[in-house]
Amino acid sequence: MKAREFDRRFDEGKDISKHLDLSRARRPKQEQKRVNVDFPEWMIHLLDKEARRLGVPRQSIIKVWVAERLEKVA
Repeated sequence: MKAREFDRRFDEGKDISKHLDLSRARRPKQEQKRVNVDFPEWMIHLLDKEARRLGVPRQSIIKVWVAERLEKVA
């Protein structure tokens, strides 16, 4: 398929996913890197309590709160 046809189908809202190789797709500035952080037990208890209340994993709470703080100070 030529680029012009691809663009036309995309612009028309048609499904173009079968024409993409998503195995190498990346989200810019969203690459993951693992870090280890030690928290006091009382923090873990409160994080887990909030995570259960929201129905999400503990890691999600930590990521959202850190992101919010970083955006605030940026």
